[in-house]
Formats: sequence, structure tokens, C-alpha cells
Amino acid sequence: MPLFLAIAARVCAGDRARLSAVLAGLARYQAMPPALPRPVRPVAAQRGGVCVRDYAGAGRPVLVVPSLINPPTVLDLGEGQSLLAALAGAGLRPLLVDWGGRPEDLGLSGLAARRLGPLLDDLGGKMPVVGYCLGGTLAAALAALAGDRVTRLALLATPWHFSGYGAAARGRLAGWWGQAAALARPLGALPMELLQPAFWSLDEAGLVDKFARVAEIEGAALEGFVRLEDWANNGAPLGLRAAGEMMGAFFGEDLPGRGVWRIGGEMVDVRRISGPVLDVIAGRDRIVPGETALSVGGVGTALRLDSGHVGMIVGRRAPEMLWGPLARWLQEG
Repeated sequence: MPLFLAIAARVCAGDRARLSAVLAGLARYQAMPPALPRPVRPVAAQRGGVCVRDYAGAGRPVLVVPSLINPPTVLDLGEGQSLLAALAGAGLRPLLVDWGGRPEDLGLSGLAARRLGPLLDDLGGKMPVVGYCLGGTLAAALAALAGDRVTRLALLATPWHFSGYGAAARGRLAGWWGQAAALARPLGALPMELLQPAFWSLDEAGLVDKFARVAEIEGAALEGFVRLEDWANNGAPLGLRAAGEMMGAFFGEDLPGRGVWRIGGEMVDVRRISGPVLDVIAGRDRIVPGETALSVGGVGTALRLDSGHVGMIVGRRAPEMLWGPLARWLQEG
């Protein structure tokens, strides 16, 4: 809370009316009852602490890889806010990776090689894969290494060319990691309370202004906001090895974008992805800017949406902009 208030004061920069609206919105959110949890889906496969949950039970299987940052429930947030329900309604069988409550100390490369690859085999091999945010980065690595077992790949707001964040943002993140790592090491993991400020720094104005708008919404819109904020402020800790790889190998050295990321001694060459690749870019994304997308390097077909990083998944226009087109694309082959 103190950090948020400091950011709000800095962003509002003496605009007392704006700051008052932000604080009123924050108070209104805090007074709302927590969102009801979604039903827990059955486990279709499990490797170590990572499992895959079945969101339909029938239909054409699609492996869905969420980010490791914040819970995977953003893909099934609530009534009318569920990408997975939309895919199931289109006759697909979404199989959602659940990273588990306590992180395994495998690192990002280890999760791709020792969890996603074997889980794909356990589920029967050949199928489309959808990845969101950092989960898309891992999904792209899986597709590059799995050959024709990944029949097509859809990336949603996925970073690949980390140099696209720019020197200033990468410098801020490096400074944050220098402090956060020292606090996280005694804990054995990076808790959300330490991780969240790093992503706040990428879009401080957006973080603050969403609370200023809370006074203008009622009913289902307000309930949806509460569900989304509850999601954004929760999540399992990130394993130290995964956090270190994200900050060093990805944001620091841009191993994926430079084409020199190795997993288990094998180069991750995205040019070897055998099936079609749909790279969905949110045009107003401040968390994963379009300059970081895989298709910037000529791999995949870009689909640009007039939306933000989370709005593309759960926003009012998400059904027409993303859910429908994605379902149709997945059914094509």
C-alpha cells in the first residue's frame, strides 16, 4: 500500500482532483466483498507440481499456457469474462496449465523442458498450443523444440524480443531486481508482494488511473473490476531460478530475441516451429509492448488489437476482438 500511494502521488503530480478520485476509487474497491472463486476443474495430467486442468471434457484439445505471474484464472475470470469458456463453447477442449501453489525450482528453461514437453506427451501429443504473456514465451520454446507435436501456436501478448522494452525500462527492472533478489533469497522464492512493483513500473499511469474510474462504474462492471483486481493482487511466488532467468537471461541479455536461448543444450530456434503461428498483439499494451513480439523478427502472423494487456483477455470487446477469431483460427487445422 505505501508503494502504491507513493506512485499515485508521483503520477498525479499536484493534481489534487485526480489524486482524490484515485483514493476514492481505492477505498471503494477495498470496501467491496471479495470475488467468489471459480469452480476447480479436474486434473487431466500432472508432472511434479505442475498439472493440466480440463475445462470442457470433450472436443478438440488445446493446451493453454498461462503466465507464471499472477494466477492462471484470468483466462476464466468469471461469467462473461472467460476466454476458456468461449473456446469450450466453440467446440474446443481447453487444457489449462496450472503451475501450482509452491514453485518448483526448475527455472523457466526447466519448466519448458521438464514440465510442458512431458505434459504435452501425456495428453496425447499433437495439438494446438495457446500461450499468454510469459506463458507464451515458454509455449514458443515448446513449439520450437516439439516439432509437429504442436500443430499450431497462438501467442497472446507474448514477449520474445526483450530488447523491445527499451534501455530505460530494462534499466529500471535491473535496479528493482538488485534490491528484490536480496529480499527474496532468504525466502527461497519471489513473492507477489516483491514482484508486483516491477510490473507497476512499466505502466504507473495506467495503474493509478484505473482506480480513478471506479466511481463511474456500477453493477456487473464493478463486479468485473473487483474480480480483476483480486486476480491482479494475488498469485503464487515465483521460483528464484525462474525469476533470475527472467531478469538476467531475458530482460538483461535478451537470449530469446537474439536467438541464443538454449534449453537442455538445444538451441531454441523459432524458425523451426512447424505449424502456423498467430501472434496477437495488444496495441495499448504497456506490460508487453508490441516491439517485443515474436513476429517483429519475421516469425508468425501478427494480429493487432485495439486493447491493453489484460483487456484483450477479459475486456468488454474481448469476445469480438479475440475470443471468436482465436477459436476459429484454432479450428482451422
